[in-house]
Amino acid sequence: MKLLSDILYKARIEEVVGSTNVAIDKIQFDSRKVEAFTVFVAIPGTQVDGHKYIDTAIDKGAVAVVCETLPENIQAGVTYVKVKSSSEALGFISANFYDNPSSKLKLVGVTGTNGKTSVVTLLHQLFTALGYKAGMLSTVVNKIGKEELKSTHTTPDAISINHLMHDMVEAGCDYCFMEVSSHAIDQHRVTGLNFKVAVFTNITHDHLDYHETFNNYIKAKKGLFDQLDSQAFALINKDDNHGDIMVQNTAAKVFGFSVRSLAEYKAKIIENQFTGLQLNINGNDVWTKLVGKFNAYNLLAVYGVADLLGQEKINVLTEISNLNTVEGRFQYVRTSDDVAGIVDYAHTPDALENVLRTIKDIRTGNEQVITVVGCGGDRDKTKRPEMARIACEFSDRVILTSDNPRSEDPQVIITEMQAGVPAQHFKKTTQIVDRKEAIKAAISLSQPGDIILIAGKGHEKYQEINGVRHDFDDMAIMKELFKLMKS
Repeated sequence: MKLLSDILYKARIEEVVGSTNVAIDKIQFDSRKVEAFTVFVAIPGTQVDGHKYIDTAIDKGAVAVVCETLPENIQAGVTYVKVKSSSEALGFISANFYDNPSSKLKLVGVTGTNGKTSVVTLLHQLFTALGYKAGMLSTVVNKIGKEELKSTHTTPDAISINHLMHDMVEAGCDYCFMEVSSHAIDQHRVTGLNFKVAVFTNITHDHLDYHETFNNYIKAKKGLFDQLDSQAFALINKDDNHGDIMVQNTAAKVFGFSVRSLAEYKAKIIENQFTGLQLNINGNDVWTKLVGKFNAYNLLAVYGVADLLGQEKINVLTEISNLNTVEGRFQYVRTSDDVAGIVDYAHTPDALENVLRTIKDIRTGNEQVITVVGCGGDRDKTKRPEMARIACEFSDRVILTSDNPRSEDPQVIITEMQAGVPAQHFKKTTQIVDRKEAIKAAISLSQPGDIILIAGKGHEKYQEINGVRHDFDDMAIMKELFKLMKS
């Protein structure tokens, strides 16, 4: 147990009613999970205001309440702590409760629209290969060493993050590599964490359903670099126009990586094939199993982080050549009759264009590129027509289909995508709502040598329809249909 007074450090307290000399065994912001000796943090969320559940939490055993507004009904024997921001306070309280585990690890946070999962996963692979025990927090999976734990969010809530990092410290981890989403920064889920390195990959239009404007989205990403101290490193993509904006006013030491311009970490693409990339990184040639210009950037970020963390360059370059493709990121198979199938998580216009440009750079020009793509429901609608336009620009055939429609009608989503198809591309476009049937159609249209891209879901093993998650794995379904139809 901890004393409440010990875990309130940095919480920006405005008023206290009751004693802070009270024992705390648990922190919760969900009243349904409150037990005896819990401090309940009432957060005014976008859909539910935790202040409405203060009495419920107390009835279930909460001995202290952290809130932005004190309730009218002050109950005897309960301590009330009024703070400037409950979500910010939760970050500090969680870190304090778990003895600030991020300060006992070398913590690397990666933010950006695209590339977060790849960079984090590749860093975990690299440092494991270099002989370290490392943790990872990602969209795909969380890891403590080689132990895998289920991931439900790109960045977990503040309590879960600190609990996981505490477990990493207990397990002997030296490093932790984590994806940092714009939502997490905006909602203070990473407040109170001590980042050794923060990486900016890129930024394009996304999540405007949440942030409303692109400027708000940029501001949220920048928040990660604003919280760095003078002992930290900021590593930014110099080829992205917003890279320098991210590090305005940061206290960290700033470094850059680039494929096109001057930077501390520079790469030149020597060769780009379906079998891999040959790069020259800071004057050293290295062959990798990864494909595409976007992966050149990912690998540069990985190399830069390793160098900033004091790793030997030759050892890093040697292990980079052994790194494996990240699940659902340009994941590639080829059939017996030489049809190439690619599954990629590309779910933003920029990511889709990057993948299709990579295919364009590699293809001979004699084959068809057949793209199957959809857009998620209950998410940024502005990217739907743009996704379809890009798919048509770089593909010979396009099948518009469902992604995760969630609560929306999938046909409505597809119709909104279709609005972005230029008139000259109407004939190359087909609409098939059922995603499996869409993949089946793409395979049936293919000839030897053709390339099929299944975009949007990548590593996901489900399809969410009307609030229900159904088993669905793009790669497994594509392999199954290839076997049935091409045998």
